[in-house]
Amino acid sequence: MSHPVRLVLASSSPRRRDLLARIGVTPDRICSPDIDETPLKGEVPRAYAVRLAEAKARAVDRAADEVVLAGDTAVALGRRVLPPAENELVQRQLLSLLSGRRHRCISAICAIDAAGTARTRTVETIVAFKRLSDAEIAAYIASGEGLGKAGGYAIQGRAEALIRFVSGSHSGVIGLPLFETRALLKASGITLD
Repeated sequence: MSHPVRLVLASSSPRRRDLLARIGVTPDRICSPDIDETPLKGEVPRAYAVRLAEAKARAVDRAADEVVLAGDTAVALGRRVLPPAENELVQRQLLSLLSGRRHRCISAICAIDAAGTARTRTVETIVAFKRLSDAEIAAYIASGEGLGKAGGYAIQGRAEALIRFVSGSHSGVIGLPLFETRALLKASGITLD
């Protein structure tokens, strides 16, 4: 009799755990991969997101009966990968940059199955902020919500009221595109309802 395949989530993000729960998946184990997330010189956003998702998946030890799932979301303005908002000054700069403009959120996911085969999917979502006033930027920063987040905002919170439209995967912007994640997990041997 074969044993069920166990899922290891290579992420310390509570948002990724919450998103997996939406499709009825609870990881058997959670590991936080320790990798350098600095973009390489000249690296375009899609390649950056894929490289990080794959590096995170490979950085976690995997037993013979385990599938490792990792993801990375890059916020891109043109060919530039926007950094996480490490402090309020950076967050103000990022939100000013995104104000009234479209940008892309590129979400890459990688699953390494029990046989060691890596599968990767990439989803690109267009997000457009309204033109933000200084007062709106200040109020959002004061909420504390976007600190530490790529691009300086969290779409699943107050920022959603400042976004004119989203074209693509809403869950991908949060950190895990659920349609693609579900397909990838099934292809990797995880039993889903």
